[in-house]
Amino acid sequence: MKQTELSVPVPWGQLRGRIWGPDDGRPVLCLHGWSDNCGTFNTLIPLLPKECRYVALDLSGHGSSSHRPPGVFYTPPAYVMDVRRVIDALQWSRFSIIGHSMGGNIAGTFSSLYPEMVDAVVLLDSYGFFPINQEEMFKVMRKGMDEQLQFEKKTTEEKKRVYTYEGAVERLSAANPTLSEQSVRILLERGLVQVEGGVAFTRDVRINLKNILRNTLGQSLQLHSGIKAPMLVILAEDGFNKLFVGEDENMFSRIIQAYKDKEHKVVKIPGDHHIHLNNPVAVAPLVSDFLMTKVLTRPARRANEPTSKI
Repeated sequence: MKQTELSVPVPWGQLRGRIWGPDDGRPVLCLHGWSDNCGTFNTLIPLLPKECRYVALDLSGHGSSSHRPPGVFYTPPAYVMDVRRVIDALQWSRFSIIGHSMGGNIAGTFSSLYPEMVDAVVLLDSYGFFPINQEEMFKVMRKGMDEQLQFEKKTTEEKKRVYTYEGAVERLSAANPTLSEQSVRILLERGLVQVEGGVAFTRDVRINLKNILRNTLGQSLQLHSGIKAPMLVILAEDGFNKLFVGEDENMFSRIIQAYKDKEHKVVKIPGDHHIHLNNPVAVAPLVSDFLMTKVLTRPARRANEPTSKI
């Protein structure tokens, strides 16, 4: 499948990524998870329908994309705005979205805010929304602000650690135990930069700070109700649920039930949080069938509609 690099100018630099497939293919945007990059789709996209044009984005502060300006928070609405900028640059009027983990949360919000632009949504081990208990919201906001202030007091040397390549492999493997060694090395292709004395991670350290903007369950369900596109939700048995949900399981169960109530397809398969990267053959048939049924059987955009200027 044909591959090219993506670069979209934004006010603080560039949003970058990788494009797969023919110029006139049905557009599909692919959004990676927290601290990953667009390489997370390297093993899956080649197994998906060749009639599509897949744009896999490095979100701000990840992979090869620019970091946000000093003093600026990384928040879900800002990531949704990243997507809006890229779609505008691509001149896509309608497209599908595949999102893993945090990328699925961005996909859920975007699809609610801009339902007329989205043909179909695939969530890969993601609930589309990550609600928080209302009584915790402002504690989290304060903690995020305090962490940002402490970060700004650090020296440049404290903010940037240097590794050997194998040391970076060990570091990423320890932080993401669900990744196979091959998957770790795939993500590091866009996740490392050569510096004096070795390599450093390209991702912005600020993405590790507490997210100051979160939604309640009620807000999440309200956004959920705005999604008009058909959805496929693929959950891994040993994935997000075991990694992150814990005591908030009831909230996520409510969100899953909302998908089922709207007759979206929810599938649970054996595997871990990065199954789409570690074992794409377990995921690809489900995604391919969904795209073939919900997108590729529909008439393509009108001939006089723009496709892309990139």
